[in-house]
Amino acid sequence: MNNSKEKILVVDDEHTIRRILETRLSILGYTVIIASDGEEGLFMFHKESPNLVILDIMMPKLDGYGVCQEIRKESNTPIIMLTALGDVSDRITGLELGADDYIIKPFSPKELEARIKSVLRRAKKISINSYLPTSGIISIGFLKVDTNRKQAYKNNTRIRLTGMEFSLLELLVSRAGLPFSRASILQEVWGYMPERHVDTRVVDVHISRLRAKLEDDPSNPDLILTARGTGYLFQKITLIEE
Repeated sequence: MNNSKEKILVVDDEHTIRRILETRLSILGYTVIIASDGEEGLFMFHKESPNLVILDIMMPKLDGYGVCQEIRKESNTPIIMLTALGDVSDRITGLELGADDYIIKPFSPKELEARIKSVLRRAKKISINSYLPTSGIISIGFLKVDTNRKQAYKNNTRIRLTGMEFSLLELLVSRAGLPFSRASILQEVWGYMPERHVDTRVVDVHISRLRAKLEDDPSNPDLILTARGTGYLFQKITLIEE
C-alpha cells in the first residue's frame, strides 16, 4: 500500500478508463483526481497540484499534446501519456513535448501501476551515485551538475530539466566514458526493461532533448555521444569537485 497519499491526476475522455484507474489507484492508496477533457485536466492540475499526471492524447476541447505543453511551461510534474498501439509518431511527439513516459492502449493496469511507482520514486528521490563527488556538485567545462538540488547549469545559467532528464544526465555523467545500451538506460532511469523494441525510443527522445538543452550544437554533440552499436555515453572527463 502507498501511505503517502500522493495525488494522481487522470485525464481521459473514456469513462471506463477513468473508472478503472480511479478504483485501482485508490485501492493502492493514491488520491485520484479525474478529468474528462483537456481543459478540465488543466483546471484540475492547477487546483490540485498532483504528483503525477496520466494523460490521454485524443480528447475534446484540448488534446493531450496541448495539456502537456501547458504543464511544461510551469512545472516538471511527471507525465505518463496514454497512446494508441499503432501511433508511434504520437508517442514520440508526446515525449518531445516533455512527457516522461508513455504506455500503449490497451494496457495492463498492473503495468501502468508499475510505471507509476517507478516514475514517482524517481521524482521523489534521485539517489546520489557513489561515483560522483561527495559534495554532489561537479563541473565539466561550461556545464555544472548539482546532484543534491537536482539542477544543472550551462555557463552559470540554470537549465530547466525534468526529473527524468536529470536522472538520465546523472547516470551518464556518473559513468563518463562508459557506454550504456538503451535497454540498460531504460532499466536504470525508468525502472523497467523494454518489452518491445519501440520502448527504447523513450531513451532516444530524452537523449535528443538533453542534447538540445546542453550542447552548443546538438546535431554534432560534444558531451553526450552515440556509442555505435551500443547506445550512448558521456564523453570521458575528469570530474572537478567544488
